[in-house]
Amino acid sequence: MAIPHIRRYLLFVPLLLPLSVNGQVQTVADDMENCRVHRVTSLPGSHQFASEYIETIASDPTNDNPNVIWGLTTDLSNALPQQSRAMYISKSTDGGATWSQVARIGSRYFDEHIGEGIRNGLSISPGGSSFIVTTQRGAFEVIPQPSISSPVVKTIVGPQVPDSPPKIPIAKHPGDPVRANIVQMTSDGKHLILGYGYFDLDPKLFTYHKDGDGSWVEDGPLPPIPTDMDLLSVQFDEPKRADPRFLYVGTGDQAYLLNLRSMKWSRIDGVGPDSAIHNMNVVGGLHLAACWGIYNPVGPGMVERVTNAHFLLHRTSDEAGSNIRAYSVEVDPAQPDHEVVTSLTGVYISDDRGETWRRINDLPNEEFRTSHINSDGSILVSGVAGTFLINPFSDTCEPHLKRRKK
Repeated sequence: MAIPHIRRYLLFVPLLLPLSVNGQVQTVADDMENCRVHRVTSLPGSHQFASEYIETIASDPTNDNPNVIWGLTTDLSNALPQQSRAMYISKSTDGGATWSQVARIGSRYFDEHIGEGIRNGLSISPGGSSFIVTTQRGAFEVIPQPSISSPVVKTIVGPQVPDSPPKIPIAKHPGDPVRANIVQMTSDGKHLILGYGYFDLDPKLFTYHKDGDGSWVEDGPLPPIPTDMDLLSVQFDEPKRADPRFLYVGTGDQAYLLNLRSMKWSRIDGVGPDSAIHNMNVVGGLHLAACWGIYNPVGPGMVERVTNAHFLLHRTSDEAGSNIRAYSVEVDPAQPDHEVVTSLTGVYISDDRGETWRRINDLPNEEFRTSHINSDGSILVSGVAGTFLINPFSDTCEPHLKRRKK
């Protein structure tokens, strides 16, 4: 289901009026110092429904500054004419406080009618010179140009819908590109792994290498992953290495590990049945954001579901439990005790390596999908209600967090 059709009754409550860049930077500092939630207003697009939702946040693994990030947004509101609907790649150098548009991707490169704007991939080449974007129409390399509205967009060759009937009916025709979903680039920018498939019970993974003329050339398929469920998330074991040893893949039912030397698949031990793995993080070991639960690392290739935490699922009720529907998990490399989870029921933080959690009740009462931890410990979070900066880990703000009385 496309973003434009998701719950149009959402209320967008502006926490701050739009300001100039210099004024906004000052306001962000003031909000963080005074423990206020700051709404980010500088993302490109129409600012119509869900256009300020960053569906994918990515970093350049060769850049050690955690405040330099890129985001992918989709502007697909039904209030816009077809030619105005687009995807945008934007860059922030201040941890998400302000954004500059890098490239506008026109509607010919995506299909808004089949779940677009929900789960698109973004990967960054070294230095941010180019980007890989995955959509319903396949995978594309986006090369920014002086005119941000006219980037060079190159199709990366991938599988097509076969002439034979698929295992289950899909909203595509023979010869159409299979949806590209997960994407991971090596830190040297020379190798690429792309995943394909969308509710067709036939997931595929392919490797590519960068040719002399700068094109991505397919090497061939990876060994078939031992599942027929969709590919939802991916991580190298050591993202900064040019030659990672292992590839983690999260699917609609489990988490898997591919040994990139032996090319053998194994299943991550400890993941419960029917656990859609929406997101992964490898800081200090493998962390999983799943449906329904959070998993912490307990050893190589092993995780354990958090069962002793009682997430407050709704701020106005007493419903709590460990069966949270999590969309992302972030771990602060500088302070691994600090973790952030975005979920269907809000944003949660932990300062004890995921043993206990508390809900950030100052945010809109909505689902959040993505997050990023900055060098100063502040957090960027984003969902269908918009994008916000919060500072819950600071010594000053922690006592001021709104909490339900016991």
